[in-house]
Amino acid sequence: MSTPSASSQPAGAPASIVLVRHGATQWSRNGRHTGRTDLPLDEGGRAQAAQLRQRLEGRSFERVLSSPLKRALETCRLAGFGDRCEVVDDLAEWHYGSFEGLTTAEVREQHPGWQVFLDGAPEGESPEKIGARADRVLAMICDGAEGGSVIIFSHGHFLRVLAARWLGLDPSEGRHFVLDAGGLSELGFEREVRALLTWNS
Repeated sequence: MSTPSASSQPAGAPASIVLVRHGATQWSRNGRHTGRTDLPLDEGGRAQAAQLRQRLEGRSFERVLSSPLKRALETCRLAGFGDRCEVVDDLAEWHYGSFEGLTTAEVREQHPGWQVFLDGAPEGESPEKIGARADRVLAMICDGAEGGSVIIFSHGHFLRVLAARWLGLDPSEGRHFVLDAGGLSELGFEREVRALLTWNS
């Protein structure tokens, strides 16, 4: 991933925000909703995380932030940023409540047409709640930013909402941003306008 050339950020904002979805786990490979269940990376996920070190070589970051969950922290460490990592609770994955561990097909057997980005999860988080978490993360990043880039190690659904909120979209619009395990994305600016620089590369 090369340094973005279109960035011309406003004062008090990061140059860009690199988003890293953690590598694969056994549940992510099976399509099971993994919120607060604290699974480690599987062998393939560890390989994905190690490859990130090469892909991010040459990039410098003002801050390195991670979800507190093992799969994100392990990805951060294997990518070469473990010694600088700040753990941020708000970067945890969507809380799926009673849908934890289920696939979408299994949920839809009882709730036809269910979409997490529209409907949330019973005993878990609504789209509004995860949107509020994303807003807090963005406010924290922008508050006192010195113009450098920030890298975040987090989770698929949360990062999709974070991207939507960066662009000023409703949290539900995260459903349009597909993000694979180990995927890299980057948020930044086109002149002073918040923009999506790369997605799921």
